[in-house]
Amino acid sequence: MEQQNYQYQDNSVFVQEKTVSKKFFANVFLWMFIALSVSTIAAILVNNTPGIETLIRNPETYKPTMLGYIATFAPLGLVLLMGAGFSRLSYTALLSVFVLFSVLLGVSLSSILIFYQLGSVVTCFVAAAGIFGIMAFMGYTTNIDLSKFGPILMVGVLGLFIASIANMFIQSEQFSLVMAFIGIAVFTALTAYDVQKIKRIGQGLEEDGQSIGSTDSKKLAIMAALSLYLDFINIFLFLLRIFGSRK
Repeated sequence: MEQQNYQYQDNSVFVQEKTVSKKFFANVFLWMFIALSVSTIAAILVNNTPGIETLIRNPETYKPTMLGYIATFAPLGLVLLMGAGFSRLSYTALLSVFVLFSVLLGVSLSSILIFYQLGSVVTCFVAAAGIFGIMAFMGYTTNIDLSKFGPILMVGVLGLFIASIANMFIQSEQFSLVMAFIGIAVFTALTAYDVQKIKRIGQGLEEDGQSIGSTDSKKLAIMAALSLYLDFINIFLFLLRIFGSRK
């Protein structure tokens, strides 16, 4: 009788731990969805509020103003700040930076609706969501260890960043198109890698006995959401660069 009762308690703990992992995973996607929503709202507000739009870009040439350039490059600085200051920033501070990042990225991406037709923007967004969803499912369910591909993918991301900076001076459409195809491949693979990594983080929280409401768990969920957000938005932008119809 005692043995049966002990076995029941063990099963309860096991189920409770699995619940922690699933809740952590759900929180990550919730924060990612919130970030996408905030960015979308920010982009729409900029395009539909002439006073704000003129602060961001010249209404005649559509070239960015000084504030526009700040909005363009500030998100990169905020990503670096979140990564470097993860252990020192409080959860509230980390969340605030994450929300600010989402707003500024939405502001910087608002020009998409000026240069591209709305139909192609929606089509590329849906296509990006489909690619992201498939790779997220594969990353979560596969038994293959994807961690060995991490360094290769990071080199790919760094290479794309350097190439993008170089193309700002070269201004080559062909080079930009080649980068777009490479970018889709890199961030598609990175989605599966990041999802598997997030799954393992959730399992690690279980093993450490941390609850979903602990400070470390909530901060990890924000950083994981940031990773997935960047994967998705890059897939979308590269698809738009290839298939988007300009006005």
